[in-house]
Amino acid sequence: MILLGTGTSVALSYQGSEACQEESVNGNLGRAGFTEEDNCSQDTDKNQTTAEDKSNGIPAAASTGIEVSKMDKSNKPSFVDRVCQMFVRKSDDVVTTPLVTTDKSEDVQEATTGYEAPATGSQTYSASTDTPFDELLKYFESKHQEVEMPVDLQGILVDKSYITSPSDLNNFLFSPDSNFRQTVVELQGCSDVKMVSWKIDSDGESLKRVITYTTAPSKLVKAVKATEEQSYLKADGNGYSVLLSVSTPDVPCGTYFRTEILFRILPGPELDSEQLTSHLVISWRINFLQSTMMKGMIENGAKQGLQQNYAQFSDLLSQKIKPIDVDAGSDKGQVLASLQRGQESDWKIAFLYFCNFGVLCSLFVTIYIAVHVQLRSSGAHKGLEFPGLDLPDSLSEIVMGGLLFLQLQHIYKKISCFIQAREQKVGDHGVKAQGDGWLLTVALIEGTKLAPVDATGFSDPYVVFTCNGKSKTSSIKFQTLEPQWNDIFEFDAMDDPPSVMNVHVYDFDGPFDEVTSLGHAEINFVKSNLSELADVWIPLQGNLAQSWQSKLHLRIFLSNSKGSTMVTEYLSKMEKEVGKKMTLRSPRTNTAFQELFSLPAEEFLISSFTCCLKRKLHTQGHLFLSPRTIGFYSSMFGRKTKFFFLWEDIEEIQAVPQSISSWSPSLVITLHKGRGMDAKHGAKSVDNGRLKFCLQSFASFSVANRTIMALWKARSLSSEYKMQIAEEQSQNNDTLQSEDSGIFVGVEDAKNLQMNEVFSSSISANMASLMEVFGGGSFEMKIMNKVGCLNYSATQWESDKPDEYQRQIHYKFSRKLSPIGGEVTGTQQKSPMPNKAGWIIEEVMELQGILFGDFFTIHIRYQIEDLAPKQRACSVQVFLGIEWSKTTRHRKRIEKSVLSGSSARLKEMFILASKQLPHAR
Repeated sequence: MILLGTGTSVALSYQGSEACQEESVNGNLGRAGFTEEDNCSQDTDKNQTTAEDKSNGIPAAASTGIEVSKMDKSNKPSFVDRVCQMFVRKSDDVVTTPLVTTDKSEDVQEATTGYEAPATGSQTYSASTDTPFDELLKYFESKHQEVEMPVDLQGILVDKSYITSPSDLNNFLFSPDSNFRQTVVELQGCSDVKMVSWKIDSDGESLKRVITYTTAPSKLVKAVKATEEQSYLKADGNGYSVLLSVSTPDVPCGTYFRTEILFRILPGPELDSEQLTSHLVISWRINFLQSTMMKGMIENGAKQGLQQNYAQFSDLLSQKIKPIDVDAGSDKGQVLASLQRGQESDWKIAFLYFCNFGVLCSLFVTIYIAVHVQLRSSGAHKGLEFPGLDLPDSLSEIVMGGLLFLQLQHIYKKISCFIQAREQKVGDHGVKAQGDGWLLTVALIEGTKLAPVDATGFSDPYVVFTCNGKSKTSSIKFQTLEPQWNDIFEFDAMDDPPSVMNVHVYDFDGPFDEVTSLGHAEINFVKSNLSELADVWIPLQGNLAQSWQSKLHLRIFLSNSKGSTMVTEYLSKMEKEVGKKMTLRSPRTNTAFQELFSLPAEEFLISSFTCCLKRKLHTQGHLFLSPRTIGFYSSMFGRKTKFFFLWEDIEEIQAVPQSISSWSPSLVITLHKGRGMDAKHGAKSVDNGRLKFCLQSFASFSVANRTIMALWKARSLSSEYKMQIAEEQSQNNDTLQSEDSGIFVGVEDAKNLQMNEVFSSSISANMASLMEVFGGGSFEMKIMNKVGCLNYSATQWESDKPDEYQRQIHYKFSRKLSPIGGEVTGTQQKSPMPNKAGWIIEEVMELQGILFGDFFTIHIRYQIEDLAPKQRACSVQVFLGIEWSKTTRHRKRIEKSVLSGSSARLKEMFILASKQLPHAR
């Protein structure tokens, strides 16, 4: 079995193939006559296909990934060798690291120490080639029944399931009789292949074989000799684990590391057809035997080379053995179903919650004292005692009584906390997604090591997920630092694939109180692998989270319900915005583009332009545009410049006309503060944490400008547009579900509601001027924005009845009013005061995006009375009440938070109005 090895020159060689990839992308974009016979593409394809096994079909261990500088004199060390010696420590500084992290089997650890000489004939159980491979495996299985399956290494190369049993897949890959290797040999140029038969020692502790071969030379690579040792770590009929350790001493620094690749063959998912399946996972790592400063270069080069070659290996294996077509939807369904089945009963949770030493001790003491009271005969009254009152007779009795009280109080708090946690049902768990497009599903499993912020040493954590302007809130877990949620959230379908999802963990203390952040994180879908996000632990950022090393366990699924039609629909939409025909790129071009910037498979190329990146030294290159990213690539004089950032990172795009200092029009792109820092090396300047990029020398500046602006606006404005549509749909749905939704309650319906006076004052202004606060003009907008009501909008007053007017208002809470944001949709009714000169304005507020916001409605009544028209003075009274539609145990805490927050806002509103009114004072 020949595996792809790695060396120091891997990074250098990949740069050459990467340049060819970039030329392939540009060639597909700019040359109509581009063919597959392009020399650069041939070299790239050759580098990707020359590293596969000649014996059993696994990518070769020392092929294109290992590149050696051409040596005119083989007996003398090359220049690269001499440079490597400068960065490598002495040979006696050996750092050996075990492969398998588990410590439950010494045999597993011994198998990972690297290459050893093959056992001699006297030490082996059967060195003859006549011994069947199956018998060797059975003998090995009998000696390793208690050995556990080792864990995966640091990098995953292949993770697929196939319709075949694990034993058949193992024989297909590693059996000497397998014909799969012949197919791979045709794609490989390896020579001098020498394979030692599988050998097992007399104790059955080791089953291994050694393969030596010489890789085929390529355009930039000389033939290299490699030695590969294959060792079984586990084999029990249902699961197999094989470790491959590859040594390439002829490459620069080749004696200081070995490439280790772990094959794990496990039982696959169950199918309805009851066919046997297997799950193949191939992982890798570099085991450094000595320390070297070139460690990063070696690992990066190895990663790129291995990923390319094993992608080809996976495709070839899929042609021989049918893979299981498990789409994201069915996999997601299985995971979510398992979460639902994993819900524990209340009795079991109560048993685990109360079964601890403190509760049991308190119960024991309580029962003990109760039995003592029953057994004790009543004696004569002493001191101040009288019938019905029995006082403690000693200090010890007083102490025991106090201890009993504290223990009973402890039990009461535990029971109260448990009931609150089980009865709390707030959150977006279980709300189904609507529409077709990109569907995002997030399963919040658990959290660990959350920071304690309450006086009890615990927290009341909940999580808020935000993606494309939409938010989902989890349930609240009370008095815990290790919360178990098992909540499932489904975001409504999105036309464009999401770029990032923000995760915030808060401690609950009331909807309008200052919340405490327990940590936050950002999940970047462009830079993440969707398969890795299917089961991931996210470390939280923030002072508290980093101090306590807090983490969240998430399972994230992103799927496209429209299939391939999504791309054509997106291009058609962009054609209308740009006014230019956009063609669908070929799969080969999209693949090269994705590999160039390490983008996921769902990201496709829309357009590209030749331009100049203006920096201290101008760099000519290519600008690539995709639905979520804008990237730049250049390779000039052996120096490569490559970066990309998200459209959401852009704050402003300016078109600068041609001037004396600039010979052509240019585009200046400014990013938001702190965003796109990975692309800092390509920025022209940094303005207060904001990166600025300058692009010029476009072949057609007008076309490039229109395309870039259209893609940016479509991405940046899509969130607000979708929120507006979602709000309209939710209002329509609410109207169908509830007849009272959005309808003003009025005085007749709200007269029995208890209203509390939150503000009362006399303002030196005439009533007409003060009523401008509700006039809908610029003065009202100015006042509301200053008190924290963002994006304030109000309709015109309309009269339904004589002397009665109504209007609708809408605004968003600033961080000053609500730390987690939120929106308000309200209805105001204005009518004159009976028998007095004044107005009564009644307001009903409905909250969105606020915890428990759908549990209550806020009613506000403004009474503005003209005291003395000649003195220009008005009396203002404001009353506030809360109408509850759902019950909750946190009602008092919420009412206190709402009253305090609303009182401060209303007081500030009228104080600002009195200061800025033209007739004030």
